[in-house]
Amino acid sequence: MLRDITLGQYYQADSVIHKLDPRAKLIATITFIISLFIVDNVWGYCIATVFMAIIIKLSKVPFRFMIKGMKAIVFILLITVVFNLFLTPGEALFTLWKLTITKEGLRIAVLMAVRLTLLIIGSSVMTLTTTPNNLTDGMEKLMRPLRIFKVPVHEVAMMMSIALRFIPVLLEETDKIMKAQIARGADFESGNLIKKAKSLVPLLVPLFISAFRRANDLAMAMEARCYRGGENRTKMKPLKYGRRDAAAYLVLVCYLVACIGVRVLI
Repeated sequence: MLRDITLGQYYQADSVIHKLDPRAKLIATITFIISLFIVDNVWGYCIATVFMAIIIKLSKVPFRFMIKGMKAIVFILLITVVFNLFLTPGEALFTLWKLTITKEGLRIAVLMAVRLTLLIIGSSVMTLTTTPNNLTDGMEKLMRPLRIFKVPVHEVAMMMSIALRFIPVLLEETDKIMKAQIARGADFESGNLIKKAKSLVPLLVPLFISAFRRANDLAMAMEARCYRGGENRTKMKPLKYGRRDAAAYLVLVCYLVACIGVRVLI
């Protein structure tokens, strides 16, 4: 399951989405996430689903690869659905023992499941179609106004990009350590909750050691290449908006207007 997490990975492809300016993709991702909290009915979520389906098609990232990342949040998704089903008051549909499923609870559970699914997929599209360097440059450009408040924008963007890209590396390391511990007789499945928590200690200790070692190697590599932060640094490939980025912003505005219109009118 750890290998199924796609957040933080990059998928190489020759598509329109890959060629977009990273700033446009970051703004589009943030706008899409906001839109998921704006819509509150079936038609709004239908618009969001169609919009995301078109983006996935244009990105040329295989749909199976995109959906694979959902396996890691199935448990959270189930908890969200169950809580909304049984704890939302309203018109009762049927009763299961002492628990009652309401019409409002069923509606909210379905919409919340769709919202969470679209949120994860939408965030994954950005990382799957943007290289680490472009992601860092895009974050730095968007956060540039924060320099007025003495915020180290370049360093913050660098740390966020490194943290994001280390997710698949650490997950792969966790998978290797877990398999090694299982081969030595470790049991991560049986027992109660306290026993399962204790069984994770042989996994967490080497994982933290490995993470600190990787961080130290990365710091030494950056220092060996004379990295001194973002002050007076130049870009080999400066970010420039093109026609496709303007078209992307136009489509994004139309999508946002459609979401707001559906919320207001329906």
